[in-house]
Amino acid sequence: MISRNIALVAALIFSVSMIANGEAAPVSSWVHSGKSGKLTYKQLSTGDKIVDFSYAGYGGGAVKIPNFSVKKSVAASGEDDTAAIQKAIDEVSGLPLVHGARGAVLLQKGHFHCDGTLRLNAAGVVLRGSGIGADGTVIEMTGDPHLAISVGGKTKILTTGAPTQVSDAYVPSGFQSLHVTDVSSFAVGDRVRITRPVTDKWLHFMGMDALSRNGKKETWVSGELETVRTITGIAGKKLILDVPLTDSYDRAQLEPSGATVAKVEESGAITNIGIEDLGLSAPARKITLSDKAFNGLQMQGVVDGWARNLQFVDTTEAVGIGRGSRRITIEKVDVVQSISIQGAAKPADFSLNGTQTLIDRCTATGDNVFYIATGPTMQGPNVVLHCIFRGNGHVQPHQRWSTGILIDSCDVPEGGIDLMNRGEMGSGHGWAMGWGVAWNNTAKSYLIQMPPGSANWAIGNRGQQLLSKMQTYGPGPEFPPLPQGFIESQGTPVMPKSLYLQQLRDRLGVRVLKNMGFNASE
Repeated sequence: MISRNIALVAALIFSVSMIANGEAAPVSSWVHSGKSGKLTYKQLSTGDKIVDFSYAGYGGGAVKIPNFSVKKSVAASGEDDTAAIQKAIDEVSGLPLVHGARGAVLLQKGHFHCDGTLRLNAAGVVLRGSGIGADGTVIEMTGDPHLAISVGGKTKILTTGAPTQVSDAYVPSGFQSLHVTDVSSFAVGDRVRITRPVTDKWLHFMGMDALSRNGKKETWVSGELETVRTITGIAGKKLILDVPLTDSYDRAQLEPSGATVAKVEESGAITNIGIEDLGLSAPARKITLSDKAFNGLQMQGVVDGWARNLQFVDTTEAVGIGRGSRRITIEKVDVVQSISIQGAAKPADFSLNGTQTLIDRCTATGDNVFYIATGPTMQGPNVVLHCIFRGNGHVQPHQRWSTGILIDSCDVPEGGIDLMNRGEMGSGHGWAMGWGVAWNNTAKSYLIQMPPGSANWAIGNRGQQLLSKMQTYGPGPEFPPLPQGFIESQGTPVMPKSLYLQQLRDRLGVRVLKNMGFNASE
């Protein structure tokens, strides 16, 4: 197992060496401490700025994960344990929900054999092992390839009010409010869906209207892009939102209908649910990504969930956060791949298809893999913090215009961190990320590119900055290298050491860092 402290120690050594030499650590022009001691943000000419990512994680950031009391305990039988574990989960799921909790199912020390998927689909339930390692709990996946653990519900979002147009000519990324033509149907506390149409004009502006592969047209993004927020205040015709927007809304690119806001009701999500303190092992196999796989954990339709103190060995994909999920913490999860996937298509150790997800102090070891990947059209804020990824793999948002990711104080010594245009790769992945930030990382390489009308930042990173054209298949026109994003303090880390933790301090105070196991100096 890789020590999770390497990245923290490296940051501490940097700070101590600067002090010893009498030097002041550099700061970023884009975001740095102002006279008040809190961060101040430089804006683009359009008003866009680096997002406040501190809303990522359980409870919306820096909320202590609860510790549920044990209601059922299961011992390993030496035979298949799937039914026994599922029975205990179902029994706890049927208990009354008290202050958001039903209880935990404890798997005792030992090796459990499971040839089917364990399912948690009730609020307030935890599946807990007795620790990782040789003296802990291990679920050994047996039988045919399958998903080990499925957590969550089936989120439904129902529009309950007529859409109202956004009246701003431009809503910048990083802002937490917007104006509408009519506020009469809205009230504080309402959940609202903000929708922007995918127009031919915008596709052309992004250079994504002519993608093709093997002579067949590829579709990058179609239909509409949506994000959901809660109204926390109304001032005149301005709606103040609970979480910053991680994309911009340019009316000139969205004509004729423009962006809209509508009141919605959400149902079906599962809350206060988690997996903790266990290991999970799959058979080591030499396969391609198209083969049936042993996968680890999927969270779908979860609000305020967590996975912590886990170890995944030889699962093709380890942790997936699905659509309809938000405010999730994945903490101290170790992923080990002993056999690389075969072929060009790569699996993802951590897949982000939700919002407000925090990947915190996790590790992964393996080649030919995406350590972190994002799905299509997902809006953050999402954060990858103090993680260590070893091998020939990449932290690489994967496809179709996800926005708002922070890669913060991570170590990828043999691999890369890429916020890029994937072009014709896959089925037309195109621009994979906008409004993303790589902050104080160490990696072998970076590919940080500038999307039209958007930005990506690389600040305080150590490793080689690369240039590349849009990714294409086969013969065709030779495109020039795409412009780089904003590259600042290349080779020298900046203060604060962690952007995410400083943003938490600013918003909630230094004491909240203890809820995450950090001290005031980190």
